Amino acid sequence: MNDAARVSVAIIGSGNIGTDLMIKVMRYSKHLKMGAMVGIDPASDGLARAARLNVPTTHEGIDGLVKLPNFKDIRIAFDATSAGAHKHHNEVLQKHGVQVIDLTPAAIGPYVVPVVNLEANLDSPNINMVTCGGQATIPMVRAVSRVTPVHYGEIVASISSKSAGPGTRANIDEFTETTSQAIVKVGGAKRGKALIILNPAEPPLIMRNTVFCLADPGVDEIATATAIEASVKDMVEKVQAYVPGYRLKQKVQFERIPAEKPINVPGLGKLSGLKVAIFLEVEGAGHYLPNYAGNLDIMTSAAMAAADQLAVSKKLAAAA
Repeated sequence: MNDAARVSVAIIGSGNIGTDLMIKVMRYSKHLKMGAMVGIDPASDGLARAARLNVPTTHEGIDGLVKLPNFKDIRIAFDATSAGAHKHHNEVLQKHGVQVIDLTPAAIGPYVVPVVNLEANLDSPNINMVTCGGQATIPMVRAVSRVTPVHYGEIVASISSKSAGPGTRANIDEFTETTSQAIVKVGGAKRGKALIILNPAEPPLIMRNTVFCLADPGVDEIATATAIEASVKDMVEKVQAYVPGYRLKQKVQFERIPAEKPINVPGLGKLSGLKVAIFLEVEGAGHYLPNYAGNLDIMTSAAMAAADQLAVSKKLAAAA
């Protein structure tokens, strides 16, 4: 595509996530071009790399972005900073009519997982990319809930301690809360819970995710299980379209929870049903981050996939 026809984007946050996202946009995006890399540390590697690639930069944060001569051309901004900083960033960007894609757990806008609900949120001025664990596991919860009602969804995200930087560690509480809410709002479960494990193993392990769902077995339990397996396979393939390292570790497992031996779900009481267990791993693409940092790679990949689709919708709207 002609560079002039691409939508100009800014990345706020010149750390690992922001830098990896910049590389993805420049190498692989079909509809985006880099308009600015924004940081607060003039010595950051992200700003240095951006400058070498002739991307406009500023180390003066959001105020510096607004001062850039080409700010008027920027239509989409990714925020890869922190939940606390995002509120102010969003307020400034909304005043200028810039579409915001939030990679922090701030959740000012609706939770978005591209393969599940992006199309329903194309008109939202701010979309939230949930969390790395959410991007990896919510598609699986949704794969089950579109077959049969899910009473309870629980996810466990295990990531290498080395791939959890200061931002991730500072937002651990927000991670669990945001992901739990998104399991319900996006995944379709009646109740959700999220856990994150920072694994210190050496050599570092790639991201592993476990998804548990307590679902309605339906009239025909075997038919329901078969339909869930097919739905999960289909959803995995859709996620792989933008995260090639996303894969199932083994076949989906099922266990019947009988009515005479129900399990107690806080907030829902004692329940029986069909327990569904899905085991995943996410290997990073190695663009800027190590391959084991699949937790960061899936966030940047999902954000770029969302931005590409938003860019198309904006161009179509402008042409109408």
